[in-house]
Amino acid sequence: MTHVTAEDGTKLYVRDWGQGRPVVLIHGWPLSADSWEYQSVRLAEAGFRVIAYDRRGFGRSDQPFTGYDYDTMADDLAAVITALGLDDVALVGFSMGGGEVARYMSRHGGKGITRAALISSVVPMVQQGDREVGAPLKVLEGIKDGLRKDRPEFLGSFFKTFYGNGLLSGVSDGVLHWSLMMAMQASPKATLDCVDAFGKTDFRPDCAAFGVPTLVIHGTKDETVPIEATAREAARLIPNARLVEYEGAPHGLTATHADRLFEDLRDFLR
Repeated sequence: MTHVTAEDGTKLYVRDWGQGRPVVLIHGWPLSADSWEYQSVRLAEAGFRVIAYDRRGFGRSDQPFTGYDYDTMADDLAAVITALGLDDVALVGFSMGGGEVARYMSRHGGKGITRAALISSVVPMVQQGDREVGAPLKVLEGIKDGLRKDRPEFLGSFFKTFYGNGLLSGVSDGVLHWSLMMAMQASPKATLDCVDAFGKTDFRPDCAAFGVPTLVIHGTKDETVPIEATAREAARLIPNARLVEYEGAPHGLTATHADRLFEDLRDFLR
């Protein structure tokens, strides 16, 4: 099976590797399931069944013009879990993907889930109402302006911050090019709409629905999704959560700290 059909008929590309306890990996913005390459291979080799899918509008999934809200995307996740007959599932969400984990836990009652992990996750990052931390609306509008003006150039610059690239840190030019290739596969409408989804959704009410052991991993130098507004707050709000901080690490841990992230996930999932 390479595709699962969501409730509204949207076809979602799914990759299913290995055998054992199922682990569902949910990618970040504006990437695809391929961004989990390193962890997918090694987790499958370590004895897990690894499922990674492209969010609607991204990668090889269909690109509808609407449907880029977290209720719909959590329903897409439920469709993947149901279609593959998964149970005793570990959900792992990176960056924007953490939102799908949180909303699935509340909207679908965490059905079939026995472990959860939030990696560089946006949960519960939003600046609205009584919250004093999170993404200011002017920052979100600036991102959308950059995407509308010159999406390739904006995303090319974005990934340098995403991976913390500098003189002595970051990733190779190959990883930067690969990331841009993934991002440019996405629908421009999905890329825009998901900025509002991850930037304006308040995940605080969802946090109480985590009734399973939860691992929260975040870099202390994450300039894309700052740790104070997300991981530290999530660890406080989610019952049974354990926070692991990667000192000095940026946002893109799947590439910058690939070995350590695999080992931490493997140990947690076991």
